[in-house]
Amino acid sequence: MLGLEYFNFEQVWNLVYLAVMLLILAGYFLLVGPLSEKLGEGQSVSVGRKVLFVTGMMLLYLAQGGPIDLLGHMMFSFHMLSMALSYLIAPPLLMLGIPLWAWRAIIQFLAKSPLRRLKFLVKPIVAAVLFNGLFSFYHIPVIHDYVMLNFGIHRVYYLILFITSGFMWWTLVNPLPEAAEAQGLKKMGYIFLNMVLLTPACGLIIFAGEPLYATYNDPVVWVKAMGYCIPGDTTYLLSQFGGPQFFGYLEPAIDQQVGGILMKFLQEIIFASMLAYVFYQWYRQENREGDDEDIVSAPISELPSGKLN
Repeated sequence: MLGLEYFNFEQVWNLVYLAVMLLILAGYFLLVGPLSEKLGEGQSVSVGRKVLFVTGMMLLYLAQGGPIDLLGHMMFSFHMLSMALSYLIAPPLLMLGIPLWAWRAIIQFLAKSPLRRLKFLVKPIVAAVLFNGLFSFYHIPVIHDYVMLNFGIHRVYYLILFITSGFMWWTLVNPLPEAAEAQGLKKMGYIFLNMVLLTPACGLIIFAGEPLYATYNDPVVWVKAMGYCIPGDTTYLLSQFGGPQFFGYLEPAIDQQVGGILMKFLQEIIFASMLAYVFYQWYRQENREGDDEDIVSAPISELPSGKLN
């Protein structure tokens, strides 16, 4: 199984991270269950929303605390899969899983707190540039290797990426009509902007003629980076496996290209789907408004009998 059989259960499945995720899930079901009667004024939360939230949590755990996280420290292609799951797929699922009354309570709380001064961060252009800029900056080789070797910075940077990905997704999945920043053509333009902003980073990775990241081609650096997933002394990995190439199903340069292609492909699929949905909604709204104008301007005698009811 891509080398996972060489590691024990605790190394493949981060139990501390799992405990944190289970606590968050318990809090969520408490919020949408018993507490919804008090906080949500009796508004029930649909099964669909609950499924979306649980799915988002599962994907986030697999990417950041499960086998994909471990594989992402051995193969660059899995690293990029982890990035896509963590910042392009899980955030919108989690956001859509939160009930509307909870979102309104969160926004009201933030509006009264000092954090209201940071409201500009969710503005469409700012959010798109911030997330994609931080993502691209992280994948500059020297920055990437530094973050991978400094575990405190690693955790903080990944948390910042997750938060800014939420800012970026807010414009697209915001369920509150009173807080909508963009609609129709503006939202489609925003989707195109995000697709374009991530292209340079992916292009650098895909078209590089040699491996860029020491984490995936230098055994000494790799052993140090593995300390993020495996507690204790990791030097035994060097004598046992020799380096990350032991686990790689592809040469480092090709694995790197596959990772860049995978990230861009998943982004294109996700945003193309969003674009199609937004266009469909915009088209329906435009046609509905056009029909309403025709009804208003047409003489009563020319209206179909069904239009009068």
